[in-house]
Amino acid sequence: MRAVVVDAFGAPPSVREVPDPEPPPGGALVEVRATGLCRSDWHGWMGHDPAIRLPHIPGHEFAGVVVAVGAGVRDVAPGDRVTAPFCCGCGRCEPCRQGHTQLCDVDHQPGFSAPGTFARLVAIPVADLNVVALPDDVAFADVAALGCRFMTAHAAVTVRGRVAAGEWVAVHGCGGVGLSAVMLATALGAGVVAADVDPRALELARGLGAVHLLDARDGDVADRVRELTGGGAHASIDAVGSAATCAASVLGLRKRGRHLQVGLLTGAEAAPPVPMAAVIARELEVLGVHGMAVDRYPELLALVASGAVAPGRLVRRRIGLDAAPAALAAMGTAEAAAGITVIDGP
Repeated sequence: MRAVVVDAFGAPPSVREVPDPEPPPGGALVEVRATGLCRSDWHGWMGHDPAIRLPHIPGHEFAGVVVAVGAGVRDVAPGDRVTAPFCCGCGRCEPCRQGHTQLCDVDHQPGFSAPGTFARLVAIPVADLNVVALPDDVAFADVAALGCRFMTAHAAVTVRGRVAAGEWVAVHGCGGVGLSAVMLATALGAGVVAADVDPRALELARGLGAVHLLDARDGDVADRVRELTGGGAHASIDAVGSAATCAASVLGLRKRGRHLQVGLLTGAEAAPPVPMAAVIARELEVLGVHGMAVDRYPELLALVASGAVAPGRLVRRRIGLDAAPAALAAMGTAEAAAGITVIDGP
């Protein structure tokens, strides 16, 4: 099969023929029809993820059709239209038994700890647990846009952030995950303050329902969030992953507010100083968001099928596999962060 292959971190990947994977026992082999290009893929290509072993196939946001299943699979069959979480569960460890498959101890992540979806075929383990059936009227590209960005935003806004109608949500960073959070919070009836350094990203946020837009280069973002929301956001999401956005998210909260850390912090900012005096004085919650458990997919797909949220609105570019290496390298730029790029397959 053809696939994008990374042979050295930070070096241009190649598109070449590699052996077809086999469906693992209990797993499924899926033909990829569409796959998203995410900044997490860029982090992996740069060598920021210790789980990656070279040579490596990136990609973790996908939709496709099952072409084969391994021994013991009961509920998945060839021809099924499907997706799967970027964190697949084993079904046996303590987090999986508690329903938190996104925190599985085995840590099988296509595109990171396992070969990914920038290829014609991808193998998914424990198919009866991890493979998610798609509604017939939801397009493959829309599901690829759900990827890790929309599903992580859904976990941040609904599961961890517990956002309710009438609350204020601050979103720091309007890339794919930030814009997904804007759309979801708006659909729940919350008011959204969106902050970014890129005017184009802010205009996208406005089109998705953000009430207030803040240029993060202009003044103290946290002060302005508190002013615009009458005392601070009820929930605030750092969708960038930097010391500055983390601090601004925490400091922009009202008393008993919830900070959601979604953006990955790497390099010198991997352990940022958190304003703990504010956390204590205001009794704030500081919450990490790693992904979404597989059993939350039906409610998210129901929102998509109903039209309440439309991930396809975030897709700004569709490319072929041959264009993926250059697009992957460009994910480190602010321009590429605005909206979602989908790679059509196979």
